[in-house]
Amino acid sequence: MLKTTRMAALAAVLFVAAPVAVVPIAALAQTTAAPATAPAAAPSAAPSAPATKASAKGAELVDNPYGLEALLRGSDIVARVTLAILAIMSMGSWYIIITKVYEQYKMGRHARTADKAFWSAPSVQKGAEGLKKTSPYRFIAETGIEASTKHGGLLTNVDMNEWITMSIQRAIENVQSRSQDGLAFLATVGSTAPFVGLFGTVWGIVNALTAIGVAGQASIDKVAGPVGEALIMTAIGLAVAVPAVLGYNWLVRRNKTAMDNIRSFGADLHAVLLSAKVQPQPKG
Repeated sequence: MLKTTRMAALAAVLFVAAPVAVVPIAALAQTTAAPATAPAAAPSAAPSAPATKASAKGAELVDNPYGLEALLRGSDIVARVTLAILAIMSMGSWYIIITKVYEQYKMGRHARTADKAFWSAPSVQKGAEGLKKTSPYRFIAETGIEASTKHGGLLTNVDMNEWITMSIQRAIENVQSRSQDGLAFLATVGSTAPFVGLFGTVWGIVNALTAIGVAGQASIDKVAGPVGEALIMTAIGLAVAVPAVLGYNWLVRRNKTAMDNIRSFGADLHAVLLSAKVQPQPKG
């Protein structure tokens, strides 16, 4: 994001500095043509070289009045609020992307553990106890065990097969709902961040037109600052939106793979619970 912002700022600087660069080139052409017409003036041209170098060094030390730093220092409250909103969107997007990738990594590790340890256990209860407490597979297994052992009272009117099926399905939907936390924020950022940046662009153009109207003339110093601000806002908006959209699509695809494994586990667990009577073990 910072590289994109710097490139946009550099483009704005080049756009502003292009007309100014024509003047030194014309002056240099006149200086080189002078010795041909007036040889007597050659001795006076030599001392001007150090002065030209000194002026060039002095020009390099001048701060850029149209860069990102100038935007942060000289922008009004509307531009600063817009930048703050984009910054919050960007930090929130990257936080969700990093945390969701870590959660999906743990879910994959729990899936491998369940494939190795759960199905080789002597009972469903022992297999569930062999999984970590934070594992979604243990949550689904314990839900199925509870559904198969607590089937009394009014629940006897419901078929055992349907009751276990509904219980496991509810547990799977709960896991799926947790895996989708934060994805709505990424979708929102991906769809709204370009328009927030566009708002900053429009506001910068309004400031440029206002400066022209107040000054009464369309000079480059009145237009360059607001136009540069507008271009930077557009670049920041795109830099915030693109990672959010890419992260959303990537995480949704990874979630689909993880949920397919969980549904397969739930279907196998359902068959095991129906084919064998689970004996609950006393705690402690």
